Amino acid sequence: MKRDKDIKKEIKESIILALPIVIGYFPIAMAFGLLSKNTLLSFRDTSFLSLLVYAGASQFMALDLIKAGVTSGSIILATFLLNLRHMMMTASLAVELKDIPKRYIPLVAFGITDETFSVISFNKDKISLGFVLFLNILSYASWNIGTMVGYGVGEILPSSLQSSLNVGLYAMFAALLFPEFKKSKNILLISIISVLVYIILYYSKIFTSGWDIIVGVIVSSLLGLKILNNSKGEV
Repeated sequence: MKRDKDIKKEIKESIILALPIVIGYFPIAMAFGLLSKNTLLSFRDTSFLSLLVYAGASQFMALDLIKAGVTSGSIILATFLLNLRHMMMTASLAVELKDIPKRYIPLVAFGITDETFSVISFNKDKISLGFVLFLNILSYASWNIGTMVGYGVGEILPSSLQSSLNVGLYAMFAALLFPEFKKSKNILLISIISVLVYIILYYSKIFTSGWDIIVGVIVSSLLGLKILNNSKGEV
């Protein structure tokens, strides 16, 4: 009976915290489905991209590379490099997931995205197998359903609505970050630094597209780690 109550609590908490992700993912995934259809990818290939890759930035980048006629090997390599940040994310979460049975770790790791990582990181006190899995499942379902809907009905949407779908990306990040700004000034500082680092890298053209994101993530993460460590030392 107690375990049943715990499971219900985990599911309820997952639903509440997953809502911003679910709402944000759906229109962005629709935009991906629409763009994929315009790139002349089949419904099957488009669906498999979301089902197996499950990484928004990489999927949109892959469409651009396909349009440019880049070879499949180069697309795979570029996607791998862009997703390297997920290795750092899952590594940092591994310590917090030590109580989760090891057989579930690959499933949990597959469902980690920028957004689910943020939610889990900011709610470490709620971490459990049920909470993490349900959060990942809801987010994954929203992304894949959105992709299929976008591919199927995207073309009948007004052009103004099509172009506005990507706004959901910014709304989703805002929904995740703004509540944390009230809790910690360090989160706000790290966010501002991350934006400035990427702007500098992007406009300096030191690195090619894709690499500027990777380097930006690494530099911002290291700076953020230093800021958080310094703040702990002052307490």
